[in-house]
Amino acid sequence: MDLLASAVLVLDAQGCITYANAAAENLLESSFKALLHQKLTNLFLNGEKLTAVFDQAVAHQFADKRQDLVLERAGREPLQVHMIVTALDNPATPVLIELRENIQQLKLDREERLLDQSQANKELIRNLAHEIKNPLGGIRGAAQLLELELPERHLKELREYTQVIIKEADRLQTLVDRLLAPHRRPHIVGDVNIHEVCERVRSLIMAEFPNGLIIKRDYDLSVPEFRGDKEQLIQAVLNIAHNAAQALSARIKAGDAVLTLQTRVARQVTLAKVRYRLALDLHILDNGPGIPSDIRDRIFYPLVSGRDGGSGLGLTLAQTFVQQHMGVIECESRPGFTDFRILIPLP
Repeated sequence: MDLLASAVLVLDAQGCITYANAAAENLLESSFKALLHQKLTNLFLNGEKLTAVFDQAVAHQFADKRQDLVLERAGREPLQVHMIVTALDNPATPVLIELRENIQQLKLDREERLLDQSQANKELIRNLAHEIKNPLGGIRGAAQLLELELPERHLKELREYTQVIIKEADRLQTLVDRLLAPHRRPHIVGDVNIHEVCERVRSLIMAEFPNGLIIKRDYDLSVPEFRGDKEQLIQAVLNIAHNAAQALSARIKAGDAVLTLQTRVARQVTLAKVRYRLALDLHILDNGPGIPSDIRDRIFYPLVSGRDGGSGLGLTLAQTFVQQHMGVIECESRPGFTDFRILIPLP
């Protein structure tokens, strides 16, 4: 049962949980020990929706029944699930319930598209960067030679134009170098404590935004160390947190800006078509205005920015660094709430 992607729960005659598989622990965000002997209907604000179906199953009015439900939870997102209720022939445990998140397949499809797009972006960036670099060197060199050939009497007036060419060539060169940076830098692997990464990012953000911004820490200290590139992960988390802090500018002025760093352990996670028993589940949350809807699906593309003056490279680099750790970044955003979720496999 622990190998199934569907959440499976077995209930006794009173509707209390006697068994929950790993997928159920992950879906309900609770361990089997915590779920054991709890009434299933008590886990949800609208749990009464399950009462009638349970009573029908106990009375053997059907062999199995299927329906779509939205199960509401206190302080968390509602669960949109497809529920299959099966009546068992065991009086002690008369009901088996299978829950499948309706959005799970959409998440998998989106992740697969994201990975394919990221790979295409890498190839495009590499090829485009090299195509730009070659003529740039020629343009800059020609401008320098032209400057040396300028007549003395017009040197002061005309040198301004050659300097514009040289400076713009240098600016483009810097942009190209930033595009190529994640592919050039070696992957330095060592033991990584994710809370050291979070604390480093927190200190950097607090140094830049000392007033009006509260950074909350919600850490699960049981998250184990894993092998990775600490500097790359610091840069990835910092890029996301820094973007969030900049988006909170209005709330920082009002004094009610909140940025939260949250760590958890996710169970039975599928990343890049590979299933992992455990994964780091790092959330960077803010109460800012949210990501504009017109760019929400493109924020990880290079040169896409929702901020005036932004380079559009921060999230692209963050996604690249996390993918080099076999992980992925997901995003959920609406006005007043933005959640960037980093998933990385754990040993």
